[in-house]
Amino acid sequence: MPIISVTGLGYVGLPLALEFAKKYKVIGFDINETRIALMKQGIDPSNELSADAFANRDITFTTDIEQAREANFHIIGVPTDIDKNKVPNLTPLFRASKSIGKILKKGDTVVYESTVYPGCTEEDCVPILEKHSGLKAGTDFHFGYSPERIVPGDKIRTVTNILKIVSGNNEESLANISKVYGSIIEAGLYQAPNIKVAEAAKVIENTQRDINISLMNELAIIFDKMGIDTQAVIEAAGTKWNFHKYQPGLVGGHCISVDPFYLIHKAKKIGIDPQVIAAGRRVNDFIPTFIAKRVAQTLIEQDKNPGKSSVLVMGITFKEDVSDIRNSKVFALIKELQDFGIQVTVVDPHANPIEVSNAFEAISSKSIKSITSNPLPNIKYDAIILAVGHKEFQNMTKLSFEQISINDVTLFDIKGTKNPNEFKNYWRL
Repeated sequence: MPIISVTGLGYVGLPLALEFAKKYKVIGFDINETRIALMKQGIDPSNELSADAFANRDITFTTDIEQAREANFHIIGVPTDIDKNKVPNLTPLFRASKSIGKILKKGDTVVYESTVYPGCTEEDCVPILEKHSGLKAGTDFHFGYSPERIVPGDKIRTVTNILKIVSGNNEESLANISKVYGSIIEAGLYQAPNIKVAEAAKVIENTQRDINISLMNELAIIFDKMGIDTQAVIEAAGTKWNFHKYQPGLVGGHCISVDPFYLIHKAKKIGIDPQVIAAGRRVNDFIPTFIAKRVAQTLIEQDKNPGKSSVLVMGITFKEDVSDIRNSKVFALIKELQDFGIQVTVVDPHANPIEVSNAFEAISSKSIKSITSNPLPNIKYDAIILAVGHKEFQNMTKLSFEQISINDVTLFDIKGTKNPNEFKNYWRL
């Protein structure tokens, strides 16, 4: 029976650790003391899991890596982000590798789940394990890569219901890794022929989505200039059986808007300058600017001075019905609006106001006017931007928007959730 350690208890590591804890002894390690304290109380800091998910689990939550020494199967699932120059930031991954290396024993297995570029596990991480353990990879300990595929907010495709890619440094390690994961993954396993294939498969999953969405965003820019409703075009084109109905929008979060840069980084290291992937990123990163310009242009057309106008932004998380604000492109949209002098108010029933304020202060010298859970009925706005399709916002009626609008409602529906025929001044991507 394996004893399992899971390093990194975010939206990926925590549900995985809790599933393993149904069958095995698990040590959950994270450097964030506040998060660990909440987990010990049966609270998911990411607001993805209920208290029931913690019940009857053989799991120890700790910030002391020494407690993971008794484990013989180590999983590392720490965040992999990019820095301000859009270069992979692997510091958390390397620190986690160092921590596990210090408590690694002969016969142990280490599996990485963090999204990386092909070659990262074997070329960058394993040497760190060897250095700090004094052990030889492939001889004294085994290693593998099994990319995470969890989608935040998805209550149907949870960790056990998603087919799991697994890989190992040799047949023995692959068999062992498959046996451990296979004991909890109901959707089945896919055994990749080697670790690099598994790494590449993960990074192109989100790169493909990023490129497809970037095409829709570029089309939205073109069609807006022509006065054509992009959504109507997509619906019409979607009547053909082989048309894929990707939607335009803000592309943020810690996967789709990040992973392509890992592949770009690796490609450039081997002397290749990827054109399509980079172009897709440029288009998607431009969308906040495009929307802000459209808002300012509309205000001017209504004989309003953007510098004296107030705009309500509804939603600031990176996607609907989640509390995660990491790499949300709504922040970039707000900053662009403020550059026009527009007064911005933000409402979001899921985001933590303190986290939002701290995150915005890190990227802008200006502040957000206020952050509340729901629109305040006694305050009216020149325009409303429905930036994130939270269910609370989707349930709002036309009257609800009229009550918080100056004169006729001017609605910018980024997610396209409302009926355009209900509003006199309506715009969507």
